[in-house]
Amino acid sequence: MSKFIEGDNRYQTTLFPEKLDDFVPEDSAVRVVEMFVEHLDISGLGFKAEPAETGRPGYHPRTMLKIYIYGYLNQIYSSRKLEKEASRNVELMWLTQRLAPDFKTIADFRRDNGEAIRLVCREFVMLCRKLDLLTETLVAVDGSKFKAVNNRDKNFTRAKMKRRIEEVDASIERYLSLLDDTDDQTSVAEKQSIQDKLDAMQEEMDRLKKLEVRMLEAPDKQVSLTDPDARSMKCRGNGVVGYNLQTVVDANHHLIIAHEVSSDGSDRAQLHNMSLQAKEVLGADNIQVLADRGYYSGKELLACERDNIDAIVPNSRTSNNKALGLFDRRHFIYKADDDEYECPAGERLSRRTKMNQNGMLMHRYWSSNCGQCHLKPQCSTGKERRVSRWEYEDTLERAQKRLDSLPTAMSVRRAVVEHPFGTLKQWMGSNHFLTKTRKRVSTEASLHVLSYNMKRVMKIVGTERLIEAM
Repeated sequence: MSKFIEGDNRYQTTLFPEKLDDFVPEDSAVRVVEMFVEHLDISGLGFKAEPAETGRPGYHPRTMLKIYIYGYLNQIYSSRKLEKEASRNVELMWLTQRLAPDFKTIADFRRDNGEAIRLVCREFVMLCRKLDLLTETLVAVDGSKFKAVNNRDKNFTRAKMKRRIEEVDASIERYLSLLDDTDDQTSVAEKQSIQDKLDAMQEEMDRLKKLEVRMLEAPDKQVSLTDPDARSMKCRGNGVVGYNLQTVVDANHHLIIAHEVSSDGSDRAQLHNMSLQAKEVLGADNIQVLADRGYYSGKELLACERDNIDAIVPNSRTSNNKALGLFDRRHFIYKADDDEYECPAGERLSRRTKMNQNGMLMHRYWSSNCGQCHLKPQCSTGKERRVSRWEYEDTLERAQKRLDSLPTAMSVRRAVVEHPFGTLKQWMGSNHFLTKTRKRVSTEASLHVLSYNMKRVMKIVGTERLIEAM
């Protein structure tokens, strides 16, 4: 008798074969995927299901969608790996009823149904709302840089192009110098080797010159060779070639209620767009949005206010006067009744003129008594101190009051919105996105967000309640 637990004899026949359903626990996540997809209105989402040219019927969109959702839930993103899993993974065999599409069919489904897949992600968020998981109107918005397929060496900016051309030019000069230094004692093979290297460098220079033309024609003066939509972006002091994934996260259950992939490395113009998406999803008349100083923009804050969105964003504007040890803008008090500013010396600065600055109408205020003021050395190095005020400056003042009333706002923001990014990047590994172009990367991002939300809800309410809600 063996001292260890023994398994079944793999050659033993059974009279009544076991069912696939027996291998899938009742509380398995795969049953959530099955129930969710089966209750989707596929026809209303716009999935494409074209038969093959030979007339052979295609796989049902539900089957293909189940494969992808299961794959992303289990960190299996490659179509080739999903093909293998469909033939050996018991849960996936149960989910697809033993159907096993080839990798090309799997990959084509994701490529051809990007918009429909993104709508599926939204449908799950609506299910979360049905479960009363999105009752809070406080959300946080943030963006994070995700790497694209494009290698850094195959992305060119003005600085990179200049540096690369200088390196190649130096190599050409060096090889020309070596050719000039050759004499009769230099072997033919050695001369030919130098000449071959020189020719290669000259070919590289020609290639770079052509790329430089393409780069300068681009609106942002960048060109990426592998993924044309990927862009070089700053990321915690280092550069990354990729995309800026914007998300809006519910402050209560940390669910991602809105997301968008951007090729712009800056968050400055994203606040209103992402906040408005979140407001529509929540179906609320008014919401509060937390964001970091990278989102601070007068135009964005004004747009949010007009759509009944209370944005809480730290002021990112810096003061040159403060850096010089002079009075900064905070020392000048605006008197709304008189449309004047009061300076630290008690003098009034009247509105004198106006100017257009970056598409914003600015009013300029100053006093004629600055020359005789005893505080002038602490106030200005010019003839007089001038203060600018945007025509919608009261919007910025209200935003500052909201921030001052919530001293822990930025701590809450970090706790809410940064955790989902860390989770997604851990699941995705070192290679974040596997597809090319912004359109296909957006589809990938939607699948990642869907899998994150699905796991999160299963953790919060449990699989049984989630299945019942469907």
